[in-house]
Amino acid sequence: MADLQASLSGIVPFIAYFIVAIVMLLVFMKIYTVMTPHDEMALIKENNVAASVVFSAAFLGFSLPLASAAANSVSIFDFIVWGIIACAAQLVVYQVFRRFFPKVTDRIKGGEMAISTNLAAISLTVGLLNAACITY
Repeated sequence: MADLQASLSGIVPFIAYFIVAIVMLLVFMKIYTVMTPHDEMALIKENNVAASVVFSAAFLGFSLPLASAAANSVSIFDFIVWGIIACAAQLVVYQVFRRFFPKVTDRIKGGEMAISTNLAAISLTVGLLNAACITY
């Protein structure tokens, strides 16, 4: 019984971090979809694989540093701060990519996989690097 109590002693922090993480994921999704000129959800519903790949990679690219922040933060506030930084990093990635490939939106809408895979890989790479840097 003592082992069970010891195991469950972290349930409140777990719930708090998990709820905050889910909220941050939803906020990221909303900001990302508002920031992009195309409607990811509509394209995905139309079975546009290119849009799905890019959106999924952006989501994963944000989730990686968010997970690292949860594992390394010293408080819920610290977690939120690093979550905001991770969000900003992913949004900057997309904006910088658009500068190099100004027709990326039209190409994603057209289902072009080469450009979509490239953007997806960059989103995941930046997310991974961001996650690795959130350690102290």
